[in-house]
Amino acid sequence: MRPSPSRRTVLTATAASAAALGTAGGAEAAPQGMGTSQRPSRELRALLKEISEARIEATVRKLVSFGTRHTLSVQDDPVRGIGAARDWIAAELRKYAASSDGRMTVELQSYIQEPGPRVPVATRITNVVATLRGSVTPDRVYVVSGHYDSRVTDVMDATSDAPGADDDASGVAVAMELARVMARRRPAATIVFAAVAGEEQGLFGAAYMAQQYRAAGTDVQGMFTNDIVGSPKADDGTVDPYTIRLFAEGVPSSETPEQAATRRSVGGENDSATRQLARFVRDVAENDATRMHVRVIYRRDRYRRGGDHIPFLERAYPAARFTEPTEDYAHQHQDVRVDETGKQYGDLPEFCDFPFIQRVARVNAATLWTLAQAPGTPTGAKIITSTLTNSTELVWTRGTEPDLAGYEIVWRETTSSDWTHVIPVGDVTGYEVDLSKDNVFFGVRAVNRAGNRSPVAFPDPQT
Repeated sequence: MRPSPSRRTVLTATAASAAALGTAGGAEAAPQGMGTSQRPSRELRALLKEISEARIEATVRKLVSFGTRHTLSVQDDPVRGIGAARDWIAAELRKYAASSDGRMTVELQSYIQEPGPRVPVATRITNVVATLRGSVTPDRVYVVSGHYDSRVTDVMDATSDAPGADDDASGVAVAMELARVMARRRPAATIVFAAVAGEEQGLFGAAYMAQQYRAAGTDVQGMFTNDIVGSPKADDGTVDPYTIRLFAEGVPSSETPEQAATRRSVGGENDSATRQLARFVRDVAENDATRMHVRVIYRRDRYRRGGDHIPFLERAYPAARFTEPTEDYAHQHQDVRVDETGKQYGDLPEFCDFPFIQRVARVNAATLWTLAQAPGTPTGAKIITSTLTNSTELVWTRGTEPDLAGYEIVWRETTSSDWTHVIPVGDVTGYEVDLSKDNVFFGVRAVNRAGNRSPVAFPDPQT
């Protein structure tokens, strides 16, 4: 077991940290938030520049042109209804896949949803899924989605015009634009770009997709849904054009009683895999290349609302939701109409801000590309508790990536929301830090030779 090179109590280390910035190898190495965030590479900057506002707008307007995309709408009309939208999305994704030299495949993932709440008759639900196979570690998977179904005021109204420009043609446009730009590239891990159906009727398409991955034992290490990412303008007219919310749950939806007991014992309510994923997003996607602030919200979703990340959370996959900073409910789930005061209702494209959606797409792209190029999140991370000492021993399983360079220990005060200190430890599978595990939180992340860092793994106690 490799020990840390100097003896420090946590109080001494914390007090000395400001003076110790840049010290290599010590427990008071540079805080992550003060100079060690992952800056976009030249390759990533080039990718982000290719994300097109015009293409995003064209996608949103094309989806609106199908009149309604209600899950219960007609599926065999070539110009109207969810079937027409499904076929157009699939055709576009296949065009993108044609430039991938066989790395990207597109499938229609269909099943029959039996009758239930919001689904009065057996209904075929189809997800359109484009999979860009990784060139180095293809079994590691990251998913980005939007839902292409839409609705009006009455959730069962399958015939009235339901433009669904913001909710959620905007999210589908993000996923499709990322597929277009990344199809010609070679990510190390696999990236999935999905347009799912049945969201408004009960998250059905996403639930089916998540269950298919779980049944196959797929290693989904991160999933993001983009749902209502079309406008930064609130119902009172205020605008926050450079912020995107990211909803990230703390206590896992899939938590077992045994896991709950461990979480309570160590105080891990803010250290779920999803919270680590959210910290990663902020680390790689808040920069001059995206020009965006990622506002992480410490809850699963908004009040009385839910999105397509939830079925993934329920199946123990890290997942989070991107949503615009504030919402205008006159342009969500509304019949298209003008009231007696002249106010326009309805989810129409004229209420979308396409430069904003472009920036949201860049946040997603920076996140997914860096995740795919970096090593996977460390597995088997444990904090040894068999003996009571004022130092901390951590162990983990070495990853299999061919370009793996080593690992870093991160730590923070228990009252801090983000990791503040980094200790580079090299290509090892264990390390002893001269700080008390009772006083701070620890984590482990992997680093490759290009300097890309994985999300943090929060260690479980091992007696």
